[in-house]
Amino acid sequence: MIIAVFIVGYLAIIFEQSIRVNKTASALLMAVLTWMFLFFYAPNTQALGEKVYEISQIIFFLLGAMALVEVIDAHKGFKVITDLIQTHSKKKMLWIMGLTTFFLSSVLDNLTTTIVMLSLLRRLVPDSKERWILGAMVVIAANAGGAWTPIGDVTTTMLWINGNITTLQVMKILFVPSLIALIVALFLFGWNLKGTYAKVVERAHEEAVEPGARLVFYCGVGALIFVPIFKALTGLPPFMGMILSLGALWLITDVLHSPYEKREHLRLPHILTRIDTSGILFFLGILLCIAALDVAEILRSLAYFLDQTVGNVSLIVTLIGLISAVIDNVPLVAAGMGMYPLATYPPDSYLWQMLAFCAGTGGSILIIGSAAGVAFMGLEKVHFLWYLRKVSLIALLSYLVGVAALIVQQSLFS
Repeated sequence: MIIAVFIVGYLAIIFEQSIRVNKTASALLMAVLTWMFLFFYAPNTQALGEKVYEISQIIFFLLGAMALVEVIDAHKGFKVITDLIQTHSKKKMLWIMGLTTFFLSSVLDNLTTTIVMLSLLRRLVPDSKERWILGAMVVIAANAGGAWTPIGDVTTTMLWINGNITTLQVMKILFVPSLIALIVALFLFGWNLKGTYAKVVERAHEEAVEPGARLVFYCGVGALIFVPIFKALTGLPPFMGMILSLGALWLITDVLHSPYEKREHLRLPHILTRIDTSGILFFLGILLCIAALDVAEILRSLAYFLDQTVGNVSLIVTLIGLISAVIDNVPLVAAGMGMYPLATYPPDSYLWQMLAFCAGTGGSILIIGSAAGVAFMGLEKVHFLWYLRKVSLIALLSYLVGVAALIVQQSLFS
């Protein structure tokens, strides 16, 4: 019955647009029903408490991170980055956007980075059809950039908070494969891309930045970078560092804006209303549901089946990455964490590093495979079939080359 609830709930999430039921509602219902049926068979309050403790760390971390990003965005702080792009050349624009997105998403999350870069593209390239290729590149770059740091992607953050990976190791091991995947995509996209954008929007009369924009931008980015340092120095969970960073930025913005009544929109009480609460609750529902499957030992049985039928860990994780193009990578990584215990695969094992890379980059293959792709689809009204025809093969090739680079790197340095 638990498996049936999960399948029906997940189908509802996949076909959200067709059935017109928000995926968050489906995820929350699925979560409670799976635990309800689990308690009918074997009540286990202790297991539920342990899972809620684990999941709450992820939720608190995401809330803090999203609040920090919203503070920067409310001050128009990201204009610090967007003003650096001065070229009209199509090929140069492609490379600048790709590399900027790659490194920005390693500090921010890939979804936020995608939204910021797409917003910039609207000002630089007014023709929507010309923007689509650049936007597709942004999706691939954001997913690749988010895979190699513990704060760049929700799935990598989950592995980091759970202790499956550590900050320096994941950055050291995944940076090169992620960068190679990006460069492959850039070369393939730019192969026949020539000329310049005929009408680039002039930025002289753009909306001005808010007071303190640069200070908030640098403090906000510094606060995000400080989180893994805080964990290394204190040993406290990452969400504590994120809460500390949020509190510090809250203090800074209060000092900056409290004397001015007209700046209330730049203070945290107002900015917190802009956080995507629906997205947070979606993660909560998905993680609770996967936790129920873990407690019921369904995931362990699945791991045993894959080991017996496929056998090769690299192939299994590569397939998980391909599946993440269809199914959201959050439940796939949560399932992987439940399938393979830390006792068997200790922190920073090759399995966890490869899972972080594959789940993060594999979602680029289809436009529905990642939060970045879904944002691109919604903001630019991109058709699923257009992405499939023009982008999916390039994304697949970049993914496979990145996986190959990771495997070769592992064999050379293990």
